Amino acid sequence: MAVLECIDLEKWYGNVKALNGVNLALEPGRIVGLVGPNGSGKTTLIKLAQHLLTPTHGQILIGGMEPGAETKEIVSYLPDRDFLPGWMNVESLLDFYSDFYPDFDAGRAGQMLDALQIDPHRVFKKLSKGTREKVQLIMTMSRRASVYLLDEPIAGVDPAARDYILRTIISNYSENGLVLLSTHLITDVEPVLDEVVFLKQGHVELHENADALRERTGMSVDGYFREVFRC
Repeated sequence: MAVLECIDLEKWYGNVKALNGVNLALEPGRIVGLVGPNGSGKTTLIKLAQHLLTPTHGQILIGGMEPGAETKEIVSYLPDRDFLPGWMNVESLLDFYSDFYPDFDAGRAGQMLDALQIDPHRVFKKLSKGTREKVQLIMTMSRRASVYLLDEPIAGVDPAARDYILRTIISNYSENGLVLLSTHLITDVEPVLDEVVFLKQGHVELHENADALRERTGMSVDGYFREVFRC
């Protein structure tokens, strides 16, 4: 049964159609790459799933429910910009998440902070951009959620830390959870993807198992993406 489903989903911004009749069903236990050029609708789709936007037409369902207060209890969201209170230190952020989310695993978060040698006494806004992104990803992945929505999770992270972050994603999502990962860095994330969704001008150009795609085309996911979206 799909844990995230779009049915004839449309989203307009004024006269601009960001999503155009999207039909999509994503099952639990999968890491799905959401890829497409700038303006293809990736962030819009993720924001609709998080209930930061509402559909113009059609429907999006999370665990069979329309996005709202109930779905926020089962969705862990990582936006593409800083979202944590800048004045808090990292240790206080752990306490904040523990108080706010019953499914937050502070022990797991602490282990990941230690592995990346992030000082828990540092104030969040005084960390480097890359370290802030690591902290935000750790907080997001330390929830035992049903759906993880990750918008460009490794865009600002140095290449040396990307492998660790991807291992963090693989090892910390529930086997019954869905990870929907929006990215431009397809080569970096391709090894962890079970499925890939190509968005083009607001509609689903392709939704396929990543291994099946490579076998069918004889190309990597990144290579096929470049072929499909060649300028």
